[in-house]
Amino acid sequence: MSVRPLRVGNASGFYGDRFAAMREMLDGGELDVLTGDYLAELTMLILGRDRLKDPARGYARTFLRQLEECLGGALERGVRIVTNAGGLNPAGLAERVRALAAELGVPARVAHVEGDDLVARAGELGLGAPITANAYLGAWGIAACLREGADIVVTGRVTDASLVVGPAAAHFGWGPQEHDALAGAVVAGHVIECGTQATGGNYPFFADLQRDGHDLTRPGFPIAEILPDGSSVITKHPGTGGAVTVGTVTAQLVYEIAGPRYPGPDVTARLDTVRLEQQGPDRVRISGVRGEAPPPGLKVVCNGMTGFANEMTVVLTGLDVEAKAALVETQLRSALAGREPAHLSFRLTGHGDPDAETQQGAGRHLRIVARDTDPRKVGRAFSATAVELALATCPGFHATSPPGDARPDGLSIHVASVPADLVPHVAVLPDGTRLDIAPASVTRPLAELPAPAPPPPPPAGPTRSVPLGLLFGARSGDKGHDANVGVWAADDAAWSWLVHRLTVREFGRLLPETARLPVTRHVLPNLRAVNFVVEGLLAPGAGVNPRPDPQAKGLAEWLRGRRVEIPEVMVP
Repeated sequence: MSVRPLRVGNASGFYGDRFAAMREMLDGGELDVLTGDYLAELTMLILGRDRLKDPARGYARTFLRQLEECLGGALERGVRIVTNAGGLNPAGLAERVRALAAELGVPARVAHVEGDDLVARAGELGLGAPITANAYLGAWGIAACLREGADIVVTGRVTDASLVVGPAAAHFGWGPQEHDALAGAVVAGHVIECGTQATGGNYPFFADLQRDGHDLTRPGFPIAEILPDGSSVITKHPGTGGAVTVGTVTAQLVYEIAGPRYPGPDVTARLDTVRLEQQGPDRVRISGVRGEAPPPGLKVVCNGMTGFANEMTVVLTGLDVEAKAALVETQLRSALAGREPAHLSFRLTGHGDPDAETQQGAGRHLRIVARDTDPRKVGRAFSATAVELALATCPGFHATSPPGDARPDGLSIHVASVPADLVPHVAVLPDGTRLDIAPASVTRPLAELPAPAPPPPPPAGPTRSVPLGLLFGARSGDKGHDANVGVWAADDAAWSWLVHRLTVREFGRLLPETARLPVTRHVLPNLRAVNFVVEGLLAPGAGVNPRPDPQAKGLAEWLRGRRVEIPEVMVP
């Protein structure tokens, strides 16, 4: 057991993140562990398609290319690497890493964690017949590999925070019942898992950071300095861009969560106990996190293919755009009669002004999307038919691209829970020994917490109509079919308004497309934040959802742009 803080940096928030980040993190300063998060629900489908083409694939190949130029340096510095880049084939990636180490003449000890892939047992477990089916494993397999001397640990689908919790548990000698320490590490892992989102990336008050002298051209990746009790300090390497503030950390904390209980396979972290403190420039302390026994089931995400798709986008300019769109739809449906795809949608986007000073400003896009299980119905038979209308339809009609062929359609997501004892969790140590990891022996079913007592209501008096984002930050994201929007206040006065005025009803008024859906509001007083979970907004999944923002990344900014009545005394 060590009492020395553990410095864990992250060099990837998604598959496609900054390629140079691994080298930047290794060269930028002291680290004990470097993590890389490459997996998301949509990424699992991408890897599933890779595996269908070649069973030897199914992992994030970018990681290997990064490691090629960084492996020697990492080992020289004594930095261990923990990554979920193994995706659907952690054993395959681990073998490729060993081969790379041999090529480079570097004596790397490589281990991996497996057992999360349930696709071969999907029918037996009542999960249907998906392309991918993966349980979210926890941190103890990672910890076992590190305790046995691994330099590199490759995993498949573990919770994102487990990439941090595993090294912390190994370093400090924590046991499975040390729920508070584990929960603290979970929160630290959640903060750094999305890379530069913790250091000013995607931050709603980015202009304020710039005015304060922070360079956002190339934000540095985050580091969690974890202490023996599970508390931590979020920071970054000296001299790197971006900023670490209570605001940037809060923004990431409310990203892609639900209620105050944040469940995982090893512990349920109580987000309502999190306390943040600015300790100095680019240093935010996280403390006070309480933990509870985890739920008895493991989250399982299944990805499937819904068929094939194609699309054409045409530009409609000037007057009578709605009538022009209606004519195009009538003509195309008529031309496709008898061979129309199962799903054919027409969506006008933009707000063209017929009196605009530029042609682009006077135009709107009509996005035509075709979907079917038969690729012939959505192939060139569809797109060429749309182009054939060019001289026979409304004036000004032109397409943004030539006719194309069908593509495999995107993601349909099914989220389930499977009893933890039905899911194998195996640490394959550097010497090849296979070590079974037992599920949590003590569990606790999730339950809603009582609503906390609200602060006093905001002051009475005259109000002013201003954009919500003038006073409040927000960040949104996707969880399967659902979207979440976290909104936070910077001071107590604004917090009072937020709790009392931004109700579920008001949220639905401001974002009308959410009003018809189940919406739950969760209150997090320590963070001065409320989190809204919008059920079904993103159904049937990120790859096939018809919204122009299928992962709800811009939902929070739409909300911040809406006008609300704020007491004049609060308006800056």
